[in-house]
Amino acid sequence: MKRLTERVIIMKGAGEMATGVACRLHRSGFRRILMLETPSPLAVRREVSFCEAIHNGRKSVEGIEAVRIENGSALADAWEKGKIPLLADPQGDAVRSMEPDILIDATIAKRNLGIAITDAPLVIALGPGFFAGRDCHLVVETNRGHNLGRLIASGEAEPNTGIPGNIGGYTRERVLRAPADGHFTTEKMIGDKVSKGDVVGIVGTNTVTAPIDGILRGLIRPGTHVTTGLKIGDIDPRGDAAYCHTISEKARALGGSVLEAILTVYNQ
Repeated sequence: MKRLTERVIIMKGAGEMATGVACRLHRSGFRRILMLETPSPLAVRREVSFCEAIHNGRKSVEGIEAVRIENGSALADAWEKGKIPLLADPQGDAVRSMEPDILIDATIAKRNLGIAITDAPLVIALGPGFFAGRDCHLVVETNRGHNLGRLIASGEAEPNTGIPGNIGGYTRERVLRAPADGHFTTEKMIGDKVSKGDVVGIVGTNTVTAPIDGILRGLIRPGTHVTTGLKIGDIDPRGDAAYCHTISEKARALGGSVLEAILTVYNQ
């Protein structure tokens, strides 16, 4: 029988929340993790998102490194070196070929993009769009508030409110969204200080300005083609640039919940 930490975990998604989950599992001794992403991730909090390795080949978050691999032959080498391998596999072909012990959908897509409860002995999904007991074994509540991180064995997570979490008294105001379709360009960097009214970037011929004072905690990758309304930036009114480079309290909470789910099932 496999030791708990020898079980193979595949995670769909390698954005901010998925990275928080992966870091929690890796620190807890789970070293056979494979993360799957699209070839062109749209992460905003890129300093704490392993999906940046798709572009750069590697990405470190709080001392844990993810490395891009091109095929399964590099998987064992990454695990042997204590890295988290990341594969561009938007269709999830690795799920079918590897038959993992645990499958985690951490795309936060707010809808089921193609997982099934039969994909692994334990299937965990984060957020709305999944019905526990039908699409997966467990759903993790992702909505901030009293139930954040709650494990749901039957039913669904709370529906998406469309309202960003409150940080420093701001919700919608702290999020930058694309004013039009086009390519996003900017001279700003994550961690830069901005004042209300400052130009943060341009989409096509449309300027994107800061609605509040703060620190650019997140910014979509320059050159990315964006669509109207897409989240492209995140301003933190607390003004502490160190927060740009550390996992958020929400991502840590979700990581703890996924760890709880795995231990609940496999420590019986």
